[in-house]
Amino acid sequence: MAVLRSIALFVLAAVAEIGGAWLIWQGWREQRGVLWIGAGILALGAYGFVATFQPDAHFGRILAAYGGVFVAGSLAWGMLVDGFRPDRWDLIGAFICLAGVAVIMYAPRT
Repeated sequence: MAVLRSIALFVLAAVAEIGGAWLIWQGWREQRGVLWIGAGILALGAYGFVATFQPDAHFGRILAAYGGVFVAGSLAWGMLVDGFRPDRWDLIGAFICLAGVAVIMYAPRT
């Protein structure tokens, strides 16, 4: 149960961070306006809080593992929202990152 909760928190954090960055990108680069930028800032702030709910108490471990989730999540966001089509090297890299997440977060420790 703790692993499923942790994975759900990583997914929520990815949506908040990647979504927030995307909203700011849209507001500034695509000239959609200050409301998009403001929503992005709020989403990025929410991302900062989501990580605090991870069951592991070590900030460095959580953020290191989240880095791998961010890589895979960014590719997924690009596919779902922007029509990006990753090549096999993108997918292999994302798999390697997620394998690293699994080792960092869920390896048995004494």
